[in-house]
Amino acid sequence: MPPRLFVDQPLRSGDSFSLPSGPARHVQVLRLQPGAALTLFNGAGGEWIATVTQMGRSDVSVQLGAHTDVNRELTVHVTLALGMPANERMDAVVEKATELGAAAIQPLICERSVLRLNGERAQKKVAHWQAVALSACEQSGRTRVPQIAEVLTLAQWLQAPPSNDAARWTLSLRDARAVADMPALTGRVLCLSGPEGGLSPAEEAAAREAGFAPVSLGPRVLRADTAPLALLAHLGLRSSR
Repeated sequence: MPPRLFVDQPLRSGDSFSLPSGPARHVQVLRLQPGAALTLFNGAGGEWIATVTQMGRSDVSVQLGAHTDVNRELTVHVTLALGMPANERMDAVVEKATELGAAAIQPLICERSVLRLNGERAQKKVAHWQAVALSACEQSGRTRVPQIAEVLTLAQWLQAPPSNDAARWTLSLRDARAVADMPALTGRVLCLSGPEGGLSPAEEAAAREAGFAPVSLGPRVLRADTAPLALLAHLGLRSSR
């Protein structure tokens, strides 16, 4: 299978151009030679077959071939809002959530959050997570890259969550309905998941007041980096039926 690379520019069959520095370095690391095949995508949908036409010390030239209107997205547009888990676990959540089909990821600071980011440090982390999502798209075959939103507090996000027409679920162990018993979803869904220790009672009350229905994944208590991925896997299996 040809290497898949994201190229952040308009693409059109028949065009010849030099790859941007990031994808060009990737091709050079792979030691591809003129005539080698690539698969390129730009996040606008579908992908293109491309052929390496020239290799220089820093430049890699390619020619675009046919466009394939492939769609590997979930039938439900899922925004995953989660209290950021600490250490490197947020990296893993972003990577796996991208593979599982999340359309957008909203990092949140909650009452019980261990990881608290703001200012320049938060901006750098968001840029890093966006790169993680991009790499996961290249690996998994997705042609649309999930957007990693700026870090907000849960209170800020609940004041104006996106997609007013979306279904709203929050993972909970308190008087929650089993996710398997929830009605099938179409369109958009906002999925809220807490940090280590979960959402506080006050936060859960605020989420319910904002229209988030409490749902449960079962009797076991899952980690902050496991629960949202389990929910995404459930939604993915449902959408593939």
